[in-house]
Amino acid sequence: MLPFARAAELIRDVYGLAISPGTLVAWVGEARLALQGTVDLIAQYLRDAALVNADESGLRVAGQLHWLHIAANDTLTWYGVHAKRGMEAITAHAILPHRSGVLMHDCWAPYWKLDDATHALCNAHLLRELLYVKELTGHQWPQAMTGFLLSANQLCWAARRSGKRFSETDIAAFTTLYNAIIDEGEILHPEVELPIWKGGRAKQSVACNLLRRFRKHADAVLLFIRDFAVPFTNNVAERAVRMPKVKQKVSGCFRTVEGAVNFCVIRSCLDTLRKQGHGMLEVLQRAFTGNPIQPTA
Repeated sequence: MLPFARAAELIRDVYGLAISPGTLVAWVGEARLALQGTVDLIAQYLRDAALVNADESGLRVAGQLHWLHIAANDTLTWYGVHAKRGMEAITAHAILPHRSGVLMHDCWAPYWKLDDATHALCNAHLLRELLYVKELTGHQWPQAMTGFLLSANQLCWAARRSGKRFSETDIAAFTTLYNAIIDEGEILHPEVELPIWKGGRAKQSVACNLLRRFRKHADAVLLFIRDFAVPFTNNVAERAVRMPKVKQKVSGCFRTVEGAVNFCVIRSCLDTLRKQGHGMLEVLQRAFTGNPIQPTA
């Protein structure tokens, strides 16, 4: 996380070794090469995984806005950097288009272009939007939907602990209540229609757009009820964003694209193997001795 110059000072103070920042840059490049095969294996494991959490965030590279793309789950983390945010980057990284499991995300539009996927939506994002609509309108249906989602999540946790699954009757009951809340909201926020002689689409209210999303993507919102392997939120991917943000805050932007790629490769290995119980110093020591630790699927 430290700038190279400060890291060189730290090594000098702790070990009494005069190491130049340029030497550290070279070492980071060596570590990237030593760990590239491990990262490729992580990417393949994510393609084969039952669940992939996806997210993206802005990253300053060489003075310009780039994008950090993340694919992760409870045991694997993969980072990639690209100049684009949308499908061009998703296609170039070649993980999400070729995955076989559930894709969990925050409802960002390009993810829906992966229409061969089973999608799951992050309910934490939806809860924040419901709170905003509640404050904006003063209506009760956002509170009712918030209570429904939180209660459903508690019931899922209780069922997991007891080793039970919801029956089709249970799932139908959840769905009926969910649809009833949407019906109530749609009465208060009907879609605005343009006159026939006008072209284009009418601008809808924030509440109407949120209700439309709940209606259109009901299966993705409620997937955590049907499949207990699907989490309630996309927190795994959001947590993965934090360390690169810390890196930017401490060290500033990446000076080169190569430096950003090096960081992504090394951080992918460190975070993955940390999740799997390995010490990060051991991971780097093994990488430099030509015997890198390999993650499990």
